[in-house]
Amino acid sequence: MIDDRDFREKSVAITGIGLSAISRGASESPLALTLDACHKAIADAGLSLRDIDGISSHPGGVHDESGTSPVGVPVLQDALRLDLRWYSGGGETPGQLGAVFNAIAAICAGYCRNVLVFRTVYEATARKQAAHPNRLFKAGSRARGPIAEWAPFRVYVPATVQAIYLQKYVHDRGIRPEQVGALVVNTRRNAGLNPDAVYRDPLTMEDYLASPIISTPLRRHDCDVPVDGAVAFVLSRRDVARDLRNPLLAIEAVGSASAGRNSWSQLRIPRFDAFHAAARMMWSRTDLKPRDLDVAELYDGFSYYTLACLEALGLCGEGEAASFVERPENIGLDGALPLNTGGGQLSAGRLHGYGLLHEACIQAWGRGGARQVAKDVRNAVVCTSGGPLAGSLLLVREP
Repeated sequence: MIDDRDFREKSVAITGIGLSAISRGASESPLALTLDACHKAIADAGLSLRDIDGISSHPGGVHDESGTSPVGVPVLQDALRLDLRWYSGGGETPGQLGAVFNAIAAICAGYCRNVLVFRTVYEATARKQAAHPNRLFKAGSRARGPIAEWAPFRVYVPATVQAIYLQKYVHDRGIRPEQVGALVVNTRRNAGLNPDAVYRDPLTMEDYLASPIISTPLRRHDCDVPVDGAVAFVLSRRDVARDLRNPLLAIEAVGSASAGRNSWSQLRIPRFDAFHAAARMMWSRTDLKPRDLDVAELYDGFSYYTLACLEALGLCGEGEAASFVERPENIGLDGALPLNTGGGQLSAGRLHGYGLLHEACIQAWGRGGARQVAKDVRNAVVCTSGGPLAGSLLLVREP
């Protein structure tokens, strides 16, 4: 029996962040982008390479033409010449923040003091080099595992798989396109103030509604943007973090629970059990409440998942997310709950949730520049992934 009275993640803090150039086609190699982000994160924390004794990455090296994860832990360790006490790289984790969860656990277990967490993608270049880079399997190959359930129905790409469930969610909730459009337009408005975002040109509601349907109900602007880039973090023991450069940004609570069927073909709609399970666990591990949040960085691989995440986290009532996001006074930079302040994955680029965590740190440390929210950011929530898996983090900055 786990004794949840001992909330050990509170002994871990984020101490440094780094971001490479993010683009729709990089001139640098994946490893060069990774090294840039990692060196920035280590320097931001006020540490040196010899202080790093752990590495964590998601989903580990994937050495194919997809560009999903072209740099793994062994390559980075060798390039940085690090002597490590612990490392981890793998894809089967709670949501896309699994590398962060693993790093927290390693620090709490005493394996290491300062863990370098990184995520690298090269998907924009991959799309230019492959005819169908987002396909779930290659033409002429045998579909295996969960993907085999979709092959007989000619469902070959993730957007189509997820649209099946999102269409049911829209129907059950009575969501109108204009409501989702308000979320997308707000996200682009924020991206326009973020010099690192790949899409910064203004987007109007008319532009959104005129964008082509990819797979009902998903329009083009409902889908996140494949990019080339890398993001990195340093996680440290809290006692170490207090002596470092940045204000203490502690991990207040994590949500890594998995409930229901961990299978795309067995989802229960419209609840999206994974979001709810992660949220229940996270809120059970803190005295903070949804009303205490100053900013929310929520998964927008597809825009509709942001709505589901808002409901699961209790940031609005069940079935009220669509009406919540259509009001700028709720989600704008000067609103009650600023949402996806850097442009999210829809406009800033798909870093598989790690860009959302980077933006939460930017806001907590007051580095947002023109996009910095109107109030002092003390508490931030990050939630990633959709469908059968999810993970959430609650961050607290000490004054």
